[in-house]
Amino acid sequence: MATSEFQTKLMSLQSNMLNFALMLTSNRDNAYDLLQDTTLKALDNEDKYTENTNFKGWVFTIMRNIFINNYRRVARSATVIDQTEDLYHLNISQDSGFETPEGSYQAGEITAAINAMTDEYRIPFSMHVAGYKYNEIADKMNLPLGTIKSRIFFARKRLQERFADYR
Repeated sequence: MATSEFQTKLMSLQSNMLNFALMLTSNRDNAYDLLQDTTLKALDNEDKYTENTNFKGWVFTIMRNIFINNYRRVARSATVIDQTEDLYHLNISQDSGFETPEGSYQAGEITAAINAMTDEYRIPFSMHVAGYKYNEIADKMNLPLGTIKSRIFFARKRLQERFADYR
């Protein structure tokens, strides 16, 4: 396919490509950026297009792949890297509530409720919250897997009942 014919085909798809970009991004400015990136990439890779294949499908695949790559790049850059000693920020949920005095009081109250449980429920539940898997807890405590699962379930249920009014 001649370069001028390729460019003509590509320019005739611009309105369809813009609609597809709007559907992907839900933002007009981002859609125009995606359209421009796709057009440039298609022009740069003109030699990779083979005749008698679906031109529109080829271009839309380029657009979709650019969108996915940009989305992944943004998601990776938003990842928090914990540089604190003992990885404190990774071990705390993002909406832990510690920003407010009420939140830290509630967390203290939950900790007190967990510590008030008998060892048979507190230890497996605390290990589970700390990130241990059920089978690791069962091995460590020399108990059957089903027993560990039920103790964790009952500990969670007790906490939910005790703090039902916080919902």
